[in-house]
Amino acid sequence: MADHALVGIDIGTTATKAVLLDGAGRRLAEHAAAHATARPAPGRAEQDPEDWMAAVTAALARFAASEGPPVAAIGITGQVNTHVFCDGGGTVLHPAITWADTRAAAQGAALDARLTEAEKIAALGAPIPLDASHALARMAWMAETHPEVWDATAAVLLPKDLAIARLTGAAGGDPIAAIGLAGPDFAYAGAVVGLMPGAAARLPPLADPLEVAGAVGEGAFAGVPVVRGTMDAWASMFGVGVAEEGAAMHLCGTSDVLGLISATRTGAPGVVAFPTWRGIALHAGPTQSGGAALAWAARLLGTDPAGAAALAAGGAVAADSPLFLPHLEGERAPLWDAESRGTFAGLAARHGPADLARSVMEGTAFAARMALEAVEASGGRRAETLLGGGGGAASDAWCQIRADVLGRPWQRQHAPDAGAVGAAVMAGAGVGLVPDLAAAARTLVRADRRFDPDPHAAALADRRYGLFRDLYAAARPVNAALGAG
Repeated sequence: MADHALVGIDIGTTATKAVLLDGAGRRLAEHAAAHATARPAPGRAEQDPEDWMAAVTAALARFAASEGPPVAAIGITGQVNTHVFCDGGGTVLHPAITWADTRAAAQGAALDARLTEAEKIAALGAPIPLDASHALARMAWMAETHPEVWDATAAVLLPKDLAIARLTGAAGGDPIAAIGLAGPDFAYAGAVVGLMPGAAARLPPLADPLEVAGAVGEGAFAGVPVVRGTMDAWASMFGVGVAEEGAAMHLCGTSDVLGLISATRTGAPGVVAFPTWRGIALHAGPTQSGGAALAWAARLLGTDPAGAAALAAGGAVAADSPLFLPHLEGERAPLWDAESRGTFAGLAARHGPADLARSVMEGTAFAARMALEAVEASGGRRAETLLGGGGGAASDAWCQIRADVLGRPWQRQHAPDAGAVGAAVMAGAGVGLVPDLAAAARTLVRADRRFDPDPHAAALADRRYGLFRDLYAAARPVNAALGAG
């Protein structure tokens, strides 16, 4: 493997990131390009897929000009539950509807009501909700509101599958990223897909995530194999070194994702329990807002996320610090509540920008704790240590807050672009350069720093977490009424 290089690309929520790694995990080159999210109306969050493709093209051009061993494979991952409606020639017909978009909440609720919990478990292996981010909900919304687009749609693709189709000419998907659509047999679940007329004909064929989707058709990397890959949470999991039974992750990006690998399945609700794939049974809890909440607060404070993090680092959470509910666009796991909204409680005249920044950090950590508790209930075991990464892990103060709130060691991995590193890990395993994903992760992923809970801060966090849960319950009817207009 030392004589080869690997490319990993992650089409994320705020940026497309790419890395070029040698066989020992050393970084030879990297590339990042931000892309905008349009919010034309409340509850809507759209992106232009051509922005993603421009970033992918630029990354590959930069890597082609880099010195180093030849590239053996390219891996691509990306945001999931972001849907692109394309015609038969691959032309994008409508702005991509991102995972944060809640416009299809009513359609999702109507579809969800047509399946009992037992029917969901039978079809999908877990009681996965059909919410506003579900592919069928987006299809139903499109068919109702833009029938001309729906009629012209030949395929509904995820971002990484659009990129692979553009690079190789091979359209397809994978069963792990097909959340709420594929069952334990890694095929589309007819009982679910059949709820939406016309859905089956518009879903791409599924292939194993480590299968070679095709080869790059033209350019400097023509002929280089592209591995199918899967969703960003799974790729990032490998990118922070989680690939074996009992290991747990905390991915810190625009949203936070908590995950645990456990062969035990209790059927506990509120999380996404994926089918076992290559010996890996992942229980995942994606929240709605992590880094996005700090970015929002930073704008209000007249700074950027790094500036807000620096403000927060100047002190500590106290018993009388403001409490923040980070549901700015609703919440996903474990609540799946599209109507909840962000709330500050306990504000006083003495509180300033640093207090608010710390409260936002603490609030996202409390949301992560709710998700982690649900994930552990689903997996039937405790996560002893959290392996973390992503852009939101750059702040030492935030990582320490997470360790205190979660009450266990929090190990930060070196790469801030865990998804891109994980895509490279999958690429190496997919073309057989390493025997399995665990070996690939051990070779390519490097640890940075460990944060241990402070006993006093952890005890305070326990008390404030109870208040956080009370705040959600108390504020929910008010927030729902305000959201209704």
